[in-house]
Amino acid sequence: MSKNPAHTKESRPGATSWLCRDDFDRERMLDMEERVRPVRQRALAILAVALIAAGPWLGWWPALFLIPAALCFATADLLMPRVARPELLMFGAWIGSGLVIGGAVALSGGPSQPTLSWLAIPVITLSSRFPMRGVVVGVIVNIVILLAVAFGVDAHQIIHDPVLVIAPVALLLCVAVLSTPLMRSDIQHRSDAVIDQLTGMLNRKALSTRVAELTQQSQLTGESIGIIVGDLDHFKAINDTRGHSVGDVVLKEVAYKLRKQLRAFDLAYRLGGEEFLILLPGSDLEQSAQLAERLREAVAGNDVAGGVDITMSFGVGASHNGEPFDYAEVFKMADAALYRAKRSGRDRVCLSEAETATPAVGVPVFA
Repeated sequence: MSKNPAHTKESRPGATSWLCRDDFDRERMLDMEERVRPVRQRALAILAVALIAAGPWLGWWPALFLIPAALCFATADLLMPRVARPELLMFGAWIGSGLVIGGAVALSGGPSQPTLSWLAIPVITLSSRFPMRGVVVGVIVNIVILLAVAFGVDAHQIIHDPVLVIAPVALLLCVAVLSTPLMRSDIQHRSDAVIDQLTGMLNRKALSTRVAELTQQSQLTGESIGIIVGDLDHFKAINDTRGHSVGDVVLKEVAYKLRKQLRAFDLAYRLGGEEFLILLPGSDLEQSAQLAERLREAVAGNDVAGGVDITMSFGVGASHNGEPFDYAEVFKMADAALYRAKRSGRDRVCLSEAETATPAVGVPVFA
């Protein structure tokens, strides 16, 4: 690929939302969703068994409401890799689960039934996925659903016996209050484990989790996934002549410039030293190459660390549309392309070629 190809330059800043301030919040949410998914399926199974067992007393219709709940989350899981702000889709699915539970409670008898307290169940997962504002909004939404079901089914009964709503509301609030600090502590420990402390980028451990998730998703969607491998040119010379403190400043600045060019669902990782990797869900080889060129220009177009001139070389690979994502193979091709970019003069982007995949340095070892 030529050093300055005529790619159309479009803005691709990392999208933010009220639920995710940056790509780290988004990566944490996606990681937790991967962990919560099998647990959620077991919880739905438990509720189904309970509703079926209580069918002679509550009726059988409430159990059918679990079907749209499962479909809601399944649809969100399928669409998340394709949207710019997957956290909004997941929050919508979460609200949908509350509405489904509320509907089931309304059909089973409303405030007179102990199932009204089930609206506290979704609250348990709020703080594991979303920041405090998401927790607050989610709690308010479920309280509104709870009150709407109670007063909508039998307002007269609630007015004469308000304990029927006071008790489940108190339970819902207690679940939120108690689960939040526990989740925050876990999130902090996991963040320390998956974030590179120097650049603030995600590290190899985070990469392994995301790769496993994308591999599973590609088997369902068949969408291509691109990989960009980038390496700072002559970085050793900067450390040797200017010192490691300047080298650290360079790495931080480069990491910032790379992140500014990414979409919300593109995630950048520091593999170690001066080497970076970017995963591009839904991008083919040409789209990945266009982004790589923008990354190259963003780094080369600015001086950092008191006048140090910085350039980067990039190798690009991508899986084929309709085929499962094989991370090891795509990485090999991208790394081989990076090797050619270095040999042919640096400060350039090279694309993968199937026949050049063998000389790759090797697939990153996940920590």
